[in-house]
Amino acid sequence: MTTAQLVSQINLKKSFLCIGLDVDLEKIPTHLLDLEDPIYEFNKAIIDATHHLCVAYKPNTAFYEAYGIKGWLALEKTIAYINTNYPEIFTIADAKRGDIGNTSTMYAKAFFNDLAFDSVTVAPYMGKDSVEPFLAFRDKHTIMLALTSNEGAFDFQTKKVDDKELYQQVLETSKNWKNSENLMYVVGATKAEYFKEIRKIVPNSFLLVPGVGAQGGNLKDVCKYGLNDNIGLLINSSRGIIYTSKNKDFATAAAKKAEELQSEMSLLLA
Repeated sequence: MTTAQLVSQINLKKSFLCIGLDVDLEKIPTHLLDLEDPIYEFNKAIIDATHHLCVAYKPNTAFYEAYGIKGWLALEKTIAYINTNYPEIFTIADAKRGDIGNTSTMYAKAFFNDLAFDSVTVAPYMGKDSVEPFLAFRDKHTIMLALTSNEGAFDFQTKKVDDKELYQQVLETSKNWKNSENLMYVVGATKAEYFKEIRKIVPNSFLLVPGVGAQGGNLKDVCKYGLNDNIGLLINSSRGIIYTSKNKDFATAAAKKAEELQSEMSLLLA
């Protein structure tokens, strides 16, 4: 999916909502556990109930890898279901990969070619040659960690090097990499006060923003400084949507919660 197609969907749905499909078997409705593939069935129900309210889905691969081959197959089936039935949806493999060139190329092939994701999250700690192999894939997007929402983000990301915070140097350096127009960035919603500075460095890039809802991030604060002429934001909510109910109405309950966010987004876009 191209950036233009993503923007078109945002404008059509009046939504820049991304729903995280982070499936924990201990948290899903118990009646699903009797099914052959409870992870996939849970995802399918959530997707069918919410696809008209969001523009992206983001499975965190750890929640699938934890269940071995069955979990990976559930991930494969989930993405195939989205691509077949809702091809207008932008898909994000939240894998946070990052390694030397040849290894990164193999990671990229796994998520872009085999699973057919539109994008994948990567960690930039190893630098240019660990990220450019992902950027080499046409019409695919690489979403690089910039300033994350966790407490430990302050251990490194905001440390000053040559009078500039490290995350700012990462953003500026990445703009010079080959095919950097395919870069998006992860910026946590709990760091809303930083968005103004981030937009000075990457004014036109899309930002994937976790941390709204369960982690305490505020949508209005993020939009105040983060929106650009192309919207430029994908706001992710995972637990706050998919675990709204543990009863048989879980998908309907998730849709109601997603609709609350979508309605707020619609007003902010007006």
